[in-house]
Amino acid sequence: MEVSIIAIGDELLIGQVTDTNSGWIARHLTPFGWKVKSVRVVADDRQEIGKAVTEAMAQTDVVLMTGGLGPTKDDITKQTLCDYFGGTLVLDEATRKNVGKVFERRHLAMNSLTASQAMVPSCCRVIQNEVGTAPIMWFERNGKVLVSMPGVPHETATMMQRAVIPQLIKRFSSDIDIEYRTFVVIDYTESDLAIALSDFENSLPQGIHLAYLPKPGIIRLRLSGMSHSKGRLSAQMDSLTERLHATLGDAIVCDGDHSLPEVIGQMLRERGLTLASAESCTGGNIAHVITEVPGSSEYFVGTVVSYCNRIKRQLLGVPGEVLDTVGAVSEPTVAQMVRGACQLLGTDCAVSTSGIAGPGGGTPDKPVGTVWMAAKCGDRVVTHCAHLPGDRSRVIDRATTEVLKMLLKLLRESGK
Repeated sequence: MEVSIIAIGDELLIGQVTDTNSGWIARHLTPFGWKVKSVRVVADDRQEIGKAVTEAMAQTDVVLMTGGLGPTKDDITKQTLCDYFGGTLVLDEATRKNVGKVFERRHLAMNSLTASQAMVPSCCRVIQNEVGTAPIMWFERNGKVLVSMPGVPHETATMMQRAVIPQLIKRFSSDIDIEYRTFVVIDYTESDLAIALSDFENSLPQGIHLAYLPKPGIIRLRLSGMSHSKGRLSAQMDSLTERLHATLGDAIVCDGDHSLPEVIGQMLRERGLTLASAESCTGGNIAHVITEVPGSSEYFVGTVVSYCNRIKRQLLGVPGEVLDTVGAVSEPTVAQMVRGACQLLGTDCAVSTSGIAGPGGGTPDKPVGTVWMAAKCGDRVVTHCAHLPGDRSRVIDRATTEVLKMLLKLLRESGK
């Protein structure tokens, strides 16, 4: 099945808001073997929306739209869809009640504009939005489907999973079996990994292929299979999974599309260990990504954002002579930072960073992108100096990834 995605909103075209919905939708449709043929971003303009709908409906079986469903005058999607499918805007009592419940839960008063969310095209089937006010609208013509959804990412993601995808599966059933396996890999560049897996790729059976999904410091491998024989496909995928592990060994962090904080969190939880961070140049980003994982309070105790040398000395015990001689961006500093974090916060493990994220502050000896980092597990401390490319945010993100990789390796080694 082929799918078109249409994202509506002037704010997307001028860069005020990033279109995250299209990427989310594409990622979550792929496991079902559905191919996203196009993504269109269009303005809040009746003619442009109509043109995009006409083209998408001509090209694909399913069109998924996000945005343009708010209560303000610039949200004109409903009327445009009435024009295309034929119909008028009518009051839907179930939607009116749903909007009222949403506002009641939020302890807000519903005004005339928000009440207008209950006006829907007479030519659609309404799917009530369980987490917002704008209804999901399902249209059909000549065996094809268009689903119009709100532009709020949380609402789109929630209702896609709860209602839209299940109904699409039911509407477009298929006897083709689809299976995906994802592997998170470290310690390889994309080109080095491709070389290491060249024989593996060349021997893949028909209907199975390997995709590389790189991000700085980490590569996700996705093994995709399609077959009319479910039992045969599963056996093939099991065999290929074993071959990948035999080829890459410990470079495979995990099976499944999991983040480093998720993998580390699971290891800490299983061993009953606790973790802290002591951050300078990363400014709390390590703590942020760790606490994005639900249940991280079971093992993560806290962080010290020691952005100035006084805090490094007073809270983490970095000697003044170290800071005065080799400086804050140095191996002795980060080594004491992890020890100090464990002692101060009473944890088994810790990570630390101190560096120059830029754009200023670099020197010939320590240019922008220089980051010293350390990880501690039990009595063992490891350190590393990285020279990271990119702007300030990229250096911070990459330093976060690199120090978490160090901790992961320490946890693996301590568990052997």
